[in-house]
Amino acid sequence: MGEARRKALAARPRAGHEPVQPQIVDTLGGRMHVRWDEGAAATPHGQLVFFAEFLAATGVFERWVSACPLVYRSGNAPDKRDVLGTLMLGLLAGHRRYAHITALRGDAVAAQALGMNRMVSEDALRRALQRIDEASSAAWLRPSLATSVREVLDQPWVLDIDASIKPLYGHQEGAEIGYNPTKPMRPSHVLHTFLVAN
Repeated sequence: MGEARRKALAARPRAGHEPVQPQIVDTLGGRMHVRWDEGAAATPHGQLVFFAEFLAATGVFERWVSACPLVYRSGNAPDKRDVLGTLMLGLLAGHRRYAHITALRGDAVAAQALGMNRMVSEDALRRALQRIDEASSAAWLRPSLATSVREVLDQPWVLDIDASIKPLYGHQEGAEIGYNPTKPMRPSHVLHTFLVAN
């Protein structure tokens, strides 16, 4: 079989498999084409591009970065956007320790979605946050938090809390003494909280 025919057959969709057109998503880092591929491992945070599109459309991330009181004087210092983008990606990935930031450092797709040049190291992130004093931090973050919920406060809404008991054993970060009918004095946690607005 000729080479051209072999390529044509390989490119033709198999029976029952229609070619999937990529979704076009406009993020802070530019336009991205998203196509789900079960066999590929491009990024563990594939849904992030859709959140990045929301951030780009609303300007939330841009306002958050520009209002940040973090200031560097050195030409070798990381970019403020890279620092805050790394922080946000770590939080979205569920990381609770600076050391977990290392797991994100190779994810160039996530960095591009937020318009970052690069991910910063855990040490650079720690030092950056230490440079912001408590008063400046509160003045920066409180308006952002208020803006994120202000519109909901004018609407009827329901806060639904799933208070199923999930016993946790041993010494775990953030564990507090709570109600557990089978093991008194053991911690229990709220599993999910949903805010439903009209």
